Amino acid sequence: MTERKKYLIVTAGGMGTRMGTAVPKQFLELGGKPILRLTIERFLEAVPDLHVLTVLPEAHVVSWRQYCLKEGFTCPQRLVKGGFTRFHSVKNALKWVPDGVVVAVQDGVRPLLSIEGIRRLFVLAQDHPGVVPVMPVTDTLKCLEKRPDGTLAPTGETPDRSRFYGAQTPQLFHSELLKAAYNQGFDTLFTDDASVAERYGIPLTFTEGERYNLKITTPEDLVLARALIATP
Repeated sequence: MTERKKYLIVTAGGMGTRMGTAVPKQFLELGGKPILRLTIERFLEAVPDLHVLTVLPEAHVVSWRQYCLKEGFTCPQRLVKGGFTRFHSVKNALKWVPDGVVVAVQDGVRPLLSIEGIRRLFVLAQDHPGVVPVMPVTDTLKCLEKRPDGTLAPTGETPDRSRFYGAQTPQLFHSELLKAAYNQGFDTLFTDDASVAERYGIPLTFTEGERYNLKITTPEDLVLARALIATP
């Protein structure tokens, strides 16, 4: 069977309000480079023939293009304007993805996934229509309800944490299936691509992710990421 070509959608269309900075988090520097650049570079190092689509806030498309030219970051990438939600941003990018390929969707603020991890996921995705990396939940889970005064009350339920996993990205799919899934109407329960794919009926293969595949969303995350890249 012919190997499917590989595409990458990097979702960096948000404004990063939880970070509390004037600059969206994907453009903050980590190790002297914007987080977004580090994310893209990591994938290109793993898969040099990758086709890259970068989803950006409309207000930052020109500045990102200027940065890439000025700093010599000349990897071929199609810039796509982000939508109202992550769902709409991915849907915008999928318009530029052909059928018959493997498409990975990666958060632009996850720059620490290993080269070996990226390659392993793409190999899995050749034969599996949907591949999702996950990590087991290690904290004790509490099922709570919010009281009118803003405090939290127990419901009496104690979930078995051994059955719960947290989904990571990249999530990889056969492109023709993911494009069809994204033709569904938007639902607020669509929090990642796997939830969209699952609703459509795409069979998902779950595989163990990486502990340090950190999504940088808060100042504390940024501190941790800086410590991790400084560690020999």
